[in-house]
Amino acid sequence: MSGLVPGARVVEPGSAMKFETGDWRTEMPVLDRKQCIDCMNCWMYCPDDCVLVKNGKMEGFRLTHCKGCGICARVCPKEAVKMVLG
Repeated sequence: MSGLVPGARVVEPGSAMKFETGDWRTEMPVLDRKQCIDCMNCWMYCPDDCVLVKNGKMEGFRLTHCKGCGICARVCPKEAVKMVLG
Protein backbone atom coordinates (compact mmCIF):
# COMPACT_ATOMS: atom_id res chain seq x y z
CA MET A 1 0.00 0.00 0.00
CA SER A 2 2.16 2.78 -1.20
CA GLY A 3 1.08 6.37 -0.84
CA LEU A 4 0.06 6.25 2.81
CA VAL A 5 1.62 8.87 5.05
CA PRO A 6 2.81 8.02 8.59
CA GLY A 7 -0.13 7.46 10.89
CA ALA A 8 -2.35 6.67 7.89
CA ARG A 9 -3.50 10.29 7.84
CA VAL A 10 -5.64 11.51 4.97
CA VAL A 11 -3.87 14.60 3.66
CA GLU A 12 -5.79 14.95 0.38
CA PRO A 13 -9.58 15.28 0.73
CA GLY A 14 -11.54 12.79 -1.35
CA SER A 15 -8.56 10.51 -1.94
CA ALA A 16 -9.83 7.36 -0.19
CA MET A 17 -10.60 5.61 -3.50
CA LYS A 18 -6.88 5.69 -4.34
CA PHE A 19 -6.04 3.35 -1.46
CA GLU A 20 -7.07 -0.23 -2.09
CA THR A 21 -7.62 -1.80 1.31
CA GLY A 22 -9.32 -5.04 0.26
CA ASP A 23 -6.24 -7.12 0.95
CA TRP A 24 -6.83 -6.65 4.70
CA ARG A 25 -9.72 -9.09 4.76
CA THR A 26 -9.84 -12.79 5.53
CA GLU A 27 -13.38 -13.28 4.23
CA MET A 28 -15.20 -11.76 1.28
CA PRO A 29 -18.86 -11.43 0.31
CA VAL A 30 -20.31 -13.48 -2.54
CA LEU A 31 -23.74 -12.69 -4.01
CA ASP A 32 -26.31 -15.34 -4.90
CA ARG A 33 -28.15 -13.37 -7.57
CA LYS A 34 -31.08 -15.84 -7.53
CA GLN A 35 -31.79 -15.08 -3.86
CA CYS A 36 -31.26 -11.30 -4.02
CA ILE A 37 -34.39 -9.12 -4.00
CA ASP A 38 -32.48 -5.82 -4.47
CA CYS A 39 -33.65 -4.45 -1.13
CA MET A 40 -30.39 -2.45 -0.88
CA ASN A 41 -29.85 -3.26 2.82
CA CYS A 42 -26.29 -4.27 1.98
CA TRP A 43 -25.71 -0.97 0.19
CA MET A 44 -27.18 1.09 3.04
CA TYR A 45 -25.17 -0.61 5.76
CA CYS A 46 -21.79 -1.14 4.06
CA PRO A 47 -19.31 1.11 5.91
CA ASP A 48 -16.88 1.17 2.98
CA ASP A 49 -19.19 1.82 -0.01
CA CYS A 50 -18.30 -1.56 -1.52
CA VAL A 51 -21.72 -2.58 -2.83
CA LEU A 52 -22.07 -1.93 -6.55
CA VAL A 53 -25.53 -0.87 -7.72
CA LYS A 54 -26.67 -0.23 -11.27
CA ASN A 55 -30.19 0.83 -12.25
CA GLY A 56 -31.50 0.02 -8.77
CA LYS A 57 -30.11 -3.52 -8.79
CA MET A 58 -27.33 -5.03 -6.73
CA GLU A 59 -24.47 -5.83 -9.14
CA GLY A 60 -21.79 -7.16 -6.80
CA PHE A 61 -18.99 -5.87 -4.61
CA ARG A 62 -15.99 -3.56 -4.98
CA LEU A 63 -13.57 -6.05 -3.46
CA THR A 64 -10.61 -3.68 -3.73
CA HIS A 65 -12.07 -1.78 -0.76
CA CYS A 66 -14.03 -4.50 1.07
CA LYS A 67 -12.48 -5.31 4.44
CA GLY A 68 -14.64 -8.41 4.99
CA CYS A 69 -16.67 -7.14 7.96
CA GLY A 70 -19.70 -9.21 6.93
CA ILE A 71 -22.30 -6.53 7.66
CA CYS A 72 -23.75 -7.00 4.17
CA ALA A 73 -24.36 -10.69 4.87
CA ARG A 74 -25.86 -10.04 8.30
CA VAL A 75 -28.40 -7.45 7.05
CA CYS A 76 -29.54 -9.45 4.01
CA PRO A 77 -33.13 -10.66 4.65
CA LYS A 78 -32.84 -13.40 2.00
CA GLU A 79 -29.33 -14.64 2.91
CA ALA A 80 -28.25 -13.80 -0.65
CA VAL A 81 -24.82 -12.69 0.56
CA LYS A 82 -22.46 -15.28 2.00
CA MET A 83 -19.04 -14.65 3.48
CA VAL A 84 -16.36 -17.00 2.16
CA LEU A 85 -12.63 -17.26 2.75
CA GLY A 86 -10.76 -15.04 0.41
